[in-house]
Amino acid sequence: MIHDLPQEILEDTLILCDPCDVAAVSQTCRQFRDLIYFSDDNHLWRALYLSQPLDDPRICVDQAGRPTGSGEFDWKINLHAITRARLTLNDPKLLREGEIVTILRTLLKLTTNTRPISPSFSNLYDDISQNLLWVAAHLRKHDDYFLDYGLCSDLDATSEEIQLRSRLHAYFGITHGDVRRSARSASRAYVYSLRNYSDANQYGPYMMDYSRKVNWVHIQAIHHIFALHTVNIQENDVFEYAIIPMSMPHIQPIVEDVSDLDGETDWAQVEGDWICSFCFCDHRDLLEFNQANVQTEETNPLDPSFFESPMFREVFRSMTVKLKVTAIDPSIDGRRPTIHFTGGMGDPASGSMTGFVEMTSEAAIRWHFVSGEAGNSIWCSEGIQVGGVRSLYGVLGTWTTIFHDFDDPVGPFWLRRLVGGGRR
Repeated sequence: MIHDLPQEILEDTLILCDPCDVAAVSQTCRQFRDLIYFSDDNHLWRALYLSQPLDDPRICVDQAGRPTGSGEFDWKINLHAITRARLTLNDPKLLREGEIVTILRTLLKLTTNTRPISPSFSNLYDDISQNLLWVAAHLRKHDDYFLDYGLCSDLDATSEEIQLRSRLHAYFGITHGDVRRSARSASRAYVYSLRNYSDANQYGPYMMDYSRKVNWVHIQAIHHIFALHTVNIQENDVFEYAIIPMSMPHIQPIVEDVSDLDGETDWAQVEGDWICSFCFCDHRDLLEFNQANVQTEETNPLDPSFFESPMFREVFRSMTVKLKVTAIDPSIDGRRPTIHFTGGMGDPASGSMTGFVEMTSEAAIRWHFVSGEAGNSIWCSEGIQVGGVRSLYGVLGTWTTIFHDFDDPVGPFWLRRLVGGGRR
C-alpha cells in the first residue's frame, strides 16, 4: 500500500508533481493532508518551490539591490500564490471576484524580486532571471486582459488595480493592445496634456498629491510612446512577444555583490555615457485644435483624436550625454546617498545637464535634472528608473521648462546608459 511507504519516499514522489496535483493528493486522506500541510519542517514545500522554473528567492534582490532572502521565506504560501496566478493567467475565467489585485501583486513580487545579473555579462539574454521569463511567458497569453485597460477621461489613476496594471505593463513591454492607433493616441493625449502637470506632481510622472509617489499610469503612457518608436509593429501584425530595450529582460538589476553596493557612492552607476531620447510636438497645434473643437485644456482633457489628425507631428530625437558625479549627500532614513552630477550633451557637447539621483520613500530611483545650452538652463526634467538598480531599461520621465508657465510645452524623455562600447 502506498500509505505504508516511508515519509521520505512519499515526499520525494510528491516533489516530482505539479503543485496542483500535490493539493489534490492532500484531499484524498488525512495521512496525506497531514504530510503535505502539517509537516514539522518546510522540506516538501521548499523542494516543490525550487523545482519550479523560478529564481531561488534566497539569492534574489529587490529593485534597490538589497537582498530579499535574508529573512524567513514562507515557501508554501508563496508557491500557493504563484500557482494560483499561473492558473488564472492561463484561463482568466477562473478569476474570482476582486481577485485581480491579488494576482497582480503576486506577479509584481516575482518581477521586482529577482536574481541579479553580473556586470561582466557578455550577453544579457544568456542570463535572464527565471522569474522574468516565467512572468513574461504567462502574461503574453492574455496580456489584453491583465494589462490593457484603456486610458480614458474618467480614469481613476489612484486606483490600486490601475496602478498595478500600469506598473506591470511598463515592465512587460508592448502588448497586443498597444499597437492600436487609438491606444497610442490615448497615451500621447495623457503625456502631452498640460492638465497632467502642476506643482502637485513636480511637473513629472508622480501622483497629484505632493507625495512624489510614482504615477505608473503616467510612466506607462511614456513607455508606450517610446516603445513604438523602437520597433515597427503595425496594428494588424501578428506577434508573440516583442523584446525591446523597454521590456522584461532589461529590468533585471545589474549587481556583482549586493554587499559592495551598499559601500559604493555611485550606487546608481551615474558616471559614464548615456543616450537621451525625447519627443515633442508643437503645442500651438494643440491650442489650435482645441479652439477649433471649442474646448480648453482647463476644462477638458486633450482629445485623443488630435493625434490621429493631419495636424499632429511628433518629433523623436536622441543625443549622447556624458555624466560625471560631482558630489554625494549622506544617506537619510536608510535610503541610499543622493548622487549629484553634471554632464555635456551632444557630440561634440553643445549643451549641459545638471541634476541628482535619489531614492524616494517608496525605494523608487528618482532622477531630476535641468539642461540647456551656452550655460543657460531652460529645460527641467523628472524621471524614474524603471526596473532594478543599474538595469539597462533606463529612466522614463517628462520635461518642461524651468519656468512652468501655463502654456509651456511638455513632453517625454527616455535616458539609458551605454554599456560595453555601445551595447544598450
